[in-house]
Amino acid sequence: MKLNDPVWLEQMYNNRALVPAFPEHAERWLRDSAQARVQMRCALDLRYGLSGRERLDVFAAERPGAPVVVFIHGGYWRALDKSDHSFVAPALHGMGAAVVVPSYDLCPAVGIPQITLQMVRALAWVWHHIDSFNGDPRRITVIGHSAGGHLSAMMLNCLWQQFDPALPPDLVRRALSISGLHDLEPVSRAPFLQVDLRLSDQDVRRASPIRLPAPNGTLYAVAGADESQEFIRQTRLIEQAWGPKVVPVCETLPGLNHFSVIESLCEPGSRLNQLARQLIELSR
Repeated sequence: MKLNDPVWLEQMYNNRALVPAFPEHAERWLRDSAQARVQMRCALDLRYGLSGRERLDVFAAERPGAPVVVFIHGGYWRALDKSDHSFVAPALHGMGAAVVVPSYDLCPAVGIPQITLQMVRALAWVWHHIDSFNGDPRRITVIGHSAGGHLSAMMLNCLWQQFDPALPPDLVRRALSISGLHDLEPVSRAPFLQVDLRLSDQDVRRASPIRLPAPNGTLYAVAGADESQEFIRQTRLIEQAWGPKVVPVCETLPGLNHFSVIESLCEPGSRLNQLARQLIELSR
């Protein structure tokens, strides 16, 4: 790891430069997301907090008592939106789940610790309201991609009753981090991110999952085998930090880059699709 080499950090963390086909992925996400919102029964732009971006979309399950999946989007905490990621809902809904996709405020307007707290607020909203959408609040799984993978891992470590005494202490017991960023130190030094993320040393310590105690839960961590060495290392770091009991699945998936890996979640029979189904079924 070359923390003082800006060129190396750019090569390792600038995914849009690493994957020239990113615009094609983004166009496909937008098209498939718009189609999902038209074809599925959903409630859009529900408020879970006071800021303009503290909103979420809910795709109701077919039957009461269904498992719940909260999908947290990526974009380096500074870009993208829930509406770009409705495309994940059909596959997860097909597993019998109620699906929730939240947005959050973006850097530099807020910092990563504040975004993490917004996701806590979103999960609290889910626990209080998801039964209206046929979801069982005792069966919540959080899935996130990239920055969303970081936020998903952070939810396993939340002290829920300090936020709201009405919440159960184990509100989130299962999470899937897809190409997640589990150590924020190299991210904080990447020149193309510094101006927006503005991560202090304190932020790195309190918002890096690997620097937090191993939680009482289960995390699956995966990355595409065609991603940069750093994203693969970031995936392995969380298993090393939390141990195989908490992280029983830590894999690189062949033939997938930083953007195609999230699309594989939606492909029936793919390894990632199977892992998501397996994790959701652990909630029974």
